[in-house]
Amino acid sequence: MALYIMGAGEFYGFERRPAPHDCIIAADGGYALCRREGIMPDLVLGDFDSLGEIPDHPNTYLAPVEKDDTDMMLAIKKGLSMGHKEVHIYGGTGGRLDHTLANLQSLLYIVRHGGSAWLYDKDARYTVLENGTLSFPAREKGVLSVFAMDGEAKGVSILGAKYPLKDGDLTPDFPLGISNHFVGEQVTVSVKNGALLICLGDYA
Repeated sequence: MALYIMGAGEFYGFERRPAPHDCIIAADGGYALCRREGIMPDLVLGDFDSLGEIPDHPNTYLAPVEKDDTDMMLAIKKGLSMGHKEVHIYGGTGGRLDHTLANLQSLLYIVRHGGSAWLYDKDARYTVLENGTLSFPAREKGVLSVFAMDGEAKGVSILGAKYPLKDGDLTPDFPLGISNHFVGEQVTVSVKNGALLICLGDYA
């Protein structure tokens, strides 16, 4: 059972629509997204500054406006506390860039708390890899970008892409890993020590 979190940002369509057994949490304005898509969330939470009203939903949590957590992070923490490990975030990009950056950082939080996460943008999706390996199915085209997420990432390898890398180091101050390409082979990304933000893009 996967966890879907709906945010107040831009929505570009589902890569995979939630199944009946999946859990859905609407973070503030994400409730409007759920209503547009005909989805009934299991929980609605936030301070509701984006939505503009307290929703008429049987399971609503009203958070204070002044708090350390964003509404998205509240939803993430709640979902993890419920035991969910596979997290899909929609409506988490577009709009304010600072909120998009916060949501990208939240992917690392999820990974460090035992989960896996995807954040969906227009023509792209993001995930975080820390001290491990991820493989992506072969594609005839598409872009793979890899960034150091939390300081220097050591022992980074990218195999099967147009521009391979073997046991290299990536740093946050130089985007060496941007705009690699799929070439019809499975692509495997690994990092020995550190965290990577990975973007899979459907760009030409």
